[in-house]
Amino acid sequence: MAEYAILLLPSLNRVYSGTAVTLTRRELAVLDATVLGGKLTDVAETEIAGVPYVTFGAAELTDTDLAYLANLSSRYAMFERVGDLLRPVTTAPLDLFPSDLLTILKYPGKTNEQFTKLLLNVTALSTDRPGDLLARKLRVLDPMCGRGTTLNQALMYGLPVAGVDIDGKDIDQYAAFLKTWLRGNRIKHLARSAPIRRNRAVLGRRFDVELAPTKEAYKAGELITLTAIAGDTVHIGQFFRHRTFDVLVADAPYGVAHGSHGRTVSRSPVELIAAAAPSWADLLRPGGALGLSFNTHVARRSDLAEILTGAGLTVLDGPAYQGFEHRVDQAIVRDLLVARRD
Repeated sequence: MAEYAILLLPSLNRVYSGTAVTLTRRELAVLDATVLGGKLTDVAETEIAGVPYVTFGAAELTDTDLAYLANLSSRYAMFERVGDLLRPVTTAPLDLFPSDLLTILKYPGKTNEQFTKLLLNVTALSTDRPGDLLARKLRVLDPMCGRGTTLNQALMYGLPVAGVDIDGKDIDQYAAFLKTWLRGNRIKHLARSAPIRRNRAVLGRRFDVELAPTKEAYKAGELITLTAIAGDTVHIGQFFRHRTFDVLVADAPYGVAHGSHGRTVSRSPVELIAAAAPSWADLLRPGGALGLSFNTHVARRSDLAEILTGAGLTVLDGPAYQGFEHRVDQAIVRDLLVARRD
């Protein structure tokens, strides 16, 4: 039985840093339950030379196992414990682009990048084809994408992704950022913007990008596609065909305004999700998974589970999916819920 230790990424968000160990342990539990076959034992927080690590035992880790572990949301480095020594374990994350794609854009109310990655990981692993994450075959949708944190994380993984947000200014700001970032990093791409029309009526507008991590991949047609739409998530079925996506992830409105010019939420998150959930579920293929994060102060887990069940999804509520609740600030205690379309 080998022993391993994971050193966690430092975070500028001190509150999130305080919960990162617990969240990593929960993420490992989902990983173990979905793709590692119960190999992990004695997952714990361990202090080594005054530094906190997440440690665990495992009989044997294959290259595929290590590939999954390489993408843990808060992993900075991984070691095998050999006596009193730590031997670095080489891992190869999925990341295709520089990390500033995720970190450079700052604004009030932005979801922590590490949590965004955790939510995407947990949801992708909960599909009936979790191996498609490593194969970069999962198609991702964020139906309340804001300024694109989830979209950028999917791009980092090389996954085709789409997002919708009712605030057209957020979509415009995301489009401006991404085009500037792509040009600044000399990444070959094609970007287009156009209105969305049905029966001569304008339903919204869309921003589409085709890109590749290398010029060679672009020339070979090995493209990553991104679509960001300014439109109402309640009517999201007008923008995409049903059963199109493998993974749907959403960070629900927290019911608070961020910053001096923040928008207040006109409808409670529960009312919004109840109105949108049937359309969201219709966009998932059978076996696809939905991951939803929410503020427990304004939305009860049981109410959201009932809504998703009513939309035809099966809520995954086993031991691996419990214990993600954590404090963001005085007004927000965040939790997540995962459901699958059977």
